[in-house]
Amino acid sequence: MSGESARNVIIIGSGPAGHTAGIYAARANLRPLLFEGVVKGGIPGGQLMITNDVENYPGFPAKVTGPDLMTAFRAQSEHQGVEILSEDVNKVDFSQRPFRIWAGDDDTLYTAQTVIIATGAQAKWLNLPSEDALKGKGVSACAVCDGAFFRNQDVMVIGGGDTAMEESMYLSGICKSVTLVHRRREFRASKTMQDRVLKNAKIRVIYDSGIDEILDVSKGEVTGARVRNLRTNEVTDVPITGFFVAIGHTPNTDLFKGQLELHDNGYIKTKPGTTQTNIPGVFASGDVQDFVYRQAVTAAGTGCMAALEAERWLAQNGEH
Repeated sequence: MSGESARNVIIIGSGPAGHTAGIYAARANLRPLLFEGVVKGGIPGGQLMITNDVENYPGFPAKVTGPDLMTAFRAQSEHQGVEILSEDVNKVDFSQRPFRIWAGDDDTLYTAQTVIIATGAQAKWLNLPSEDALKGKGVSACAVCDGAFFRNQDVMVIGGGDTAMEESMYLSGICKSVTLVHRRREFRASKTMQDRVLKNAKIRVIYDSGIDEILDVSKGEVTGARVRNLRTNEVTDVPITGFFVAIGHTPNTDLFKGQLELHDNGYIKTKPGTTQTNIPGVFASGDVQDFVYRQAVTAAGTGCMAALEAERWLAQNGEH
C-alpha cells in the first residue's frame, strides 16, 4: 500500500493528454499523481517521442521536435506541482471507490477518488528493418501530421481500410502523386471512400502487393519502395520520397478490458462531448478514446476537459 489516503486524481499516461490533465489538475489544487509508464504502451511521452519535426502544434512557428515538445510538457507539469512516477501501471480495479491502482515492480497499491486515463494508442507497423531505420526520415504513420513535409513530391500509402483511403485523399491535395499499395485484390474500406480514391487522378492503386523493403537506409532518407506482387512474385522498385503506413492503430486499453465499455475497435467509449466513461469518476482523454482526429492538440484539449470534469465531479461528490 502507498501508505496514504486516497488521492484526488491519478493520471495514467504521459502524452499531451496526460500532461495537460496534470497541469490543469495541479492548478485546481488536486495534487495529481501521474504515472508516465516505462515500457507498456510505447514510451513515456507517447507517439510524439518518435516524431522528428512538429509544425502543426500552435505556438511553434519555427517547428519543434516531438521529444523537445514532450520535454516541455513534462517540465511544465513538474513546475505546476504534478507528482510524476516513472512506473508502469500493472492492474486497476474500478469496481469500488476509492479506485485501486497497482503499479511498479513491487505492485504498490495506490487509491484515488478519480482516475484520468491517457494511455494513448500505438500505430501498427509493417515491422521491416528498413521501416524502423527510416521512421521520421520519410516514413510516417500520420499523413495529417507529416504530409506537408512532402509537398509536390511522390509518396506511397500502405493499407486498404478507411484510414488508408483518407490518408491517400489528404496527401493527394498536397503531393505530386500518391501510390496506394494493398495486399489484397479488394479494399476493406467503405464503398464511398473507395470511389473517391479510384476517381482521383493523382492516386495510383497497386493491388495484391506487399513491401519487401523501403529504400534507402544507407542514405538515411526514403528514395523508393521495393514492391512485391504476392500473386506473381514480381518485384518493382517505385521511386518515392515519403512512405505512409495506414494499417490502423492499437489503443492501449488492455488494463481496462472487462471494466470499462469499449468500442468494437478497442477504444474507450466516452459520453459524447465529454471525457466521461461508463464508470462515474473515471475519465478518458487523448488517443485512447479518439480514433478520429489523433492529433497532439486534440489530445491536449481532451486532457484539459478530463481535469476540469474530474474537479467538478469531486466538488459535487464532496471529496475536494
